[in-house]
Amino acid sequence: MAGAKTRVLMVCTGNICRSPTAEGVLRRKLQDAGLASQVLVDSAGTHNFHPGKAPDARSQKHAAQRGYDLAPLRARQVTDEDFERFDLILCNPPYVETGADLPPDVARRIEEVPPAGAGRVVVRAQ
Repeated sequence: MAGAKTRVLMVCTGNICRSPTAEGVLRRKLQDAGLASQVLVDSAGTHNFHPGKAPDARSQKHAAQRGYDLAPLRARQVTDEDFERFDLILCNPPYVETGADLPPDVARRIEEVPPAGAGRVVVRAQ
């Protein structure tokens, strides 16, 4: 499909520190590389601890010191639709270790990167 964007979702536990920071950094890197129009980046949390909240002030401060703007981002929880919508889901901590229920058709697509125990899980679209 011409013009289709690759969709990437960054995930952490509450979506106010790690995943919005990763979203902000990836967006900026894509912009700097001239690829922002080709990749949609979003972030979410495995738990609904902070719905609608801005990233943690400390994350925003340290991101801003490095030229990344996290202020417009707002926390949300991962939804079932995310597993269909996104081509790549990057999780820290591993989604399977949070106790979250994975849809059966998604569970078999989980691949840990780097190998088991290193703290990263990738869910690849079929």
